[in-house]
Amino acid sequence: MTTDIRETEQKYEAEIGAVLPSLEELPQVATVSEPEAVTLVAEYYDTDDLRLLKGGVTLRRREGGSDEGWHLKLPDDAADGTARRTAGASSRREIRLSLGQGDRDRLDRLDRHPDDASDPVPEELARLVQVHARGASLVPVARIETHRRITTLRDAAGTSLAEIAADEVAAQSMGTTTILSRWNEIEVELTGGSPDLLRATAKRFRHSGLRPSGRPAKLERALAAYPGGQNGTVEADRRLTPRSSAGAVVSAYLNAQASRLKALDPAVRRDEPDAVHQMRITTRRLRATFQAFPVVVPKPATAHLREELRWLGHVLGDARDAEVLDQHFHSELASTPTELVIGPAQARVTAHFASRQAAARDAVLAALDSARYFGLLDELDQLLDDLSQAAPATPAAGEILPRAVAHSYRRTKHRMHRAQHAPAGAARDVALHEARKAAKRARYAAEAVRPTFGKEAKRFSKRMKAVQSVLGYHQDAVTARTVAREIGISAHLAGENAFSFGLLNERAHRDALEYQRQARSVWKHATRSEARRWLSRH
Repeated sequence: MTTDIRETEQKYEAEIGAVLPSLEELPQVATVSEPEAVTLVAEYYDTDDLRLLKGGVTLRRREGGSDEGWHLKLPDDAADGTARRTAGASSRREIRLSLGQGDRDRLDRLDRHPDDASDPVPEELARLVQVHARGASLVPVARIETHRRITTLRDAAGTSLAEIAADEVAAQSMGTTTILSRWNEIEVELTGGSPDLLRATAKRFRHSGLRPSGRPAKLERALAAYPGGQNGTVEADRRLTPRSSAGAVVSAYLNAQASRLKALDPAVRRDEPDAVHQMRITTRRLRATFQAFPVVVPKPATAHLREELRWLGHVLGDARDAEVLDQHFHSELASTPTELVIGPAQARVTAHFASRQAAARDAVLAALDSARYFGLLDELDQLLDDLSQAAPATPAAGEILPRAVAHSYRRTKHRMHRAQHAPAGAARDVALHEARKAAKRARYAAEAVRPTFGKEAKRFSKRMKAVQSVLGYHQDAVTARTVAREIGISAHLAGENAFSFGLLNERAHRDALEYQRQARSVWKHATRSEARRWLSRH
């Protein structure tokens, strides 16, 4: 059984024999423990070309300490695809799996036979890194032994606030070339304290001459000289302006979304709340950005990838829609007066969606394990690499990107006009659905250029989001109306009273009409000149 925690730590370079500064006067700290010595032996796994490490992921099997076992460290905060940072500390998600006897025997054998590569990574963890490994074997790439002295900071109630670990590290790479290295470092990890404690600790350490480390993981340092290893340097983000190349602006957004897609993969595999929905949105953002900026990424170059993203979005969408509709109908029945819920309506809804949700879940997992998905990721990585290389040669962002966003806006305007003049009924429902997709593309296009054009792009994006949202509610109501009829027919054919589903059908019809009315008002507000004036100034 796995344990899921969030690890927030600062790391510092240290000389041999470095002495910790005084810690008693740090905020919240009442007592400082005497150092406790422990020896940790860790074996790190990755692909031969270090795909996990390049993706910000580390996988190790460690013996010693209170948390010995398998540790999988993933980038934190999949909601935005970036690792959270507090006072120079990196925050990562850690999934732990305790050691079994087989693991202990394996470590004993490694002591005697360092080249022994038997016993694979546990399947439970191996599948969570497939978004990076993509079918490649996971092999030992380094063995690191750490002699650690742990000092615990506690508050007045004796609760642990943070642990400060002074480490003497000896590492051995395990690739075709063996590299031995040694170094000292200090880690500060929050165990219950606030970010204020981290900031105060960082200030105290800086004043004592300790330097923040440029490598968030020991493995990076162990493999720094290893072929294919990372050099551990952290490149500062360049501020994007209208004078930046258009390719750089679009590339930055696409890379952020690609990272987010990969960060969400383990969460979807573990069936975590909202993970499928967030991954579906990310595929849409990627696809919409490719569509919105053909001046930067020509459409022929992305045609196949856009179709593959459409496929993945549909698979994720089926799972998400089944989940949302199930919740919707149960909620609607729960809020309906008891005397109007006739027959086993709740049970009928459960039976209708249970098999659909199970099948949709199986389809998602099959897709994430498929060669087609791995091919999509490979193609995405290659395209982003090509775009990064070509970016400097593209015109300035201020010259061409607002025109691309304006084109997306005009497309939305045209479709809204068509929807408002479409005949009531199915034709208008379809037209409003097309308008929603156009508003979504305009929103994501504005999001992509927001770091460059600031508040004006943010305001425009928010207004397109409002249009997209109300039209999305309309589409949900249209779908609910159809499904209510479908469930009602099934109930009737089974000899049950279908009255309640007729009621829900009518309620969804009224909701759809109300969202149509709201859409007109929201669109009128969204098209005010101050929201789009910036599009014509650049």
